[in-house]
Amino acid sequence: MSGTSFNFDRDDLFRRAYGCLAGVAFGDSMGMPTSLFTPQQIKATFPEGVTDFLPAPPGHPIHNGMPAGSITDDTQQTLLIAEYLLKNGAADAEELAWSLIRWAEKMNGFESLYLGPSTRRALEFIRDGGSLDEAGWMGDTNGAAMRISPVGIIHPGDLDAVVRDAAQICRPTHNTSVAIGGASGIACAVSAGMTGAGTGEVVDAFFYGIDKGSRLGNPWPSASLRRRTEWALELAKSSRNEQGFWTDLYELIGAGVAMAETAPATISLISYYDGDPINVIRAAANMGGDADTIGAIAGSIAGAMKGIDAFPQEMLAKIEEVNDLQLAAVAERLTEKALLLCKT
Repeated sequence: MSGTSFNFDRDDLFRRAYGCLAGVAFGDSMGMPTSLFTPQQIKATFPEGVTDFLPAPPGHPIHNGMPAGSITDDTQQTLLIAEYLLKNGAADAEELAWSLIRWAEKMNGFESLYLGPSTRRALEFIRDGGSLDEAGWMGDTNGAAMRISPVGIIHPGDLDAVVRDAAQICRPTHNTSVAIGGASGIACAVSAGMTGAGTGEVVDAFFYGIDKGSRLGNPWPSASLRRRTEWALELAKSSRNEQGFWTDLYELIGAGVAMAETAPATISLISYYDGDPINVIRAAANMGGDADTIGAIAGSIAGAMKGIDAFPQEMLAKIEEVNDLQLAAVAERLTEKALLLCKT
């Protein structure tokens, strides 16, 4: 799957690109009120569970005051990367860094907890005059992975191009072997989904991405993405029921901000629910941990696999209205970019 020997139908590519972006927004928004909560906190705050867009509970450490249907930095940065790729391609990492800095300043990200730890540390370093090559050398969290899906959209089926561009997107903030490996795996899974691949092929593409991407960037002492993913996939097969699967994934693999937790947990959700977007997003929102980011990442893969028709139209309309999103327009432009790149 490292080439582009596919005959793409434009309408199908658009449907999948739109589904991918919708999956990011749905997963982000549904996971927003439970983000960084433990399973016990989720059960105490939302006894019936999270099955729809809900407002952040009062006193939420990051999202306090956000109304139901609100997106967070996961979707915002994904759309920023989409615009960056449409304008620049992936070659200019320094321009990307300053695009992120301008966005963060607009969002008051440097004076709040809105930014993830690796992204904030690296962007502050660059803003203060630090070298781009030094900025992301310690970034081992999921911040680059949460915004990586547009790379998979514009390179359907071309996994080597995905890894190449994912590494550039990671470079300013997450230039480590584990972060590039995880982001490459996720973007490759999206890329495979864009071709109509089934769950098994999507998982294979994920492994291709983590294996190739983990050879890049600053070598980082981390648990093996491949071995942890293999373990997470075994849990998806062997867990006794859905609640047991969530518990096993949360307690054994983890669902926190570390890339070595996020990437394996995400692809395990895809496997367990056979790429169904609503189910993977619901699971991320209720499992505990970095719910909005894992939901956004899993939603992006599942959305590419199943397309926009897998999302309830009334919920799609709500999320676009609440956040003033125009996801279809962005998906149209990414589709044109993908078709152009496939011809070159």
